[in-house]
Amino acid sequence: MITELIPFLTASILLTISPGPDIVYVLVQGMTNGKKYGIMTALGLVTGIIIHTSLVAFGISAVIKQSETLFLLIKVLGATYLFYLAWQVFRSEPSIKFGTGMNSDRKELTSLFRKGFFMNVLNPKVAIFFLAFFPGFLWEPYGNTVVQFFILGFLFMLQAFIIFSIVAVLAGKISHYLQKHPNSGVVFKWVQVLVFVGIGIFILV
Repeated sequence: MITELIPFLTASILLTISPGPDIVYVLVQGMTNGKKYGIMTALGLVTGIIIHTSLVAFGISAVIKQSETLFLLIKVLGATYLFYLAWQVFRSEPSIKFGTGMNSDRKELTSLFRKGFFMNVLNPKVAIFFLAFFPGFLWEPYGNTVVQFFILGFLFMLQAFIIFSIVAVLAGKISHYLQKHPNSGVVFKWVQVLVFVGIGIFILV
């Protein structure tokens, strides 16, 4: 179990700290409205993970019970999708964009929680990513997979909330650093490429 959870947590942390729409939105809220608002946004975002974890847990568990071949096919497709994501990141510009379309107006805390929740739940890319990511880290593929998926989902939520909260608290300093070091985007880009490729290989072997 531990041998699967350590690489899972490592990959999850590296993916979470890589700039994407979620972490940038938390950063913007922390910069413009304060750490409390950034943390509430983070809580909404990670709460949405429960929905994706449930869909993957019950869906993949049913597939495993039906056919070992189908489960292997899902893992192969998942690895292929991760390689595709690595290629997409490789082709992308290494800049970190805060986005001018993000609404940075001060809102009620509950409103920010709801927006973060629905941002996550209604993003089909998150569902597809979890479908590709989680099955490769089951430590007993033919045991109680539902429980295993929820353990993985909880760990992913926990590390994401901790990192997002740190970003919210340190929003000003992080923003200043990114503006002062524009080349940091190159580092984050290659971290994402290596992590996606590494997870894909891990799932296959």
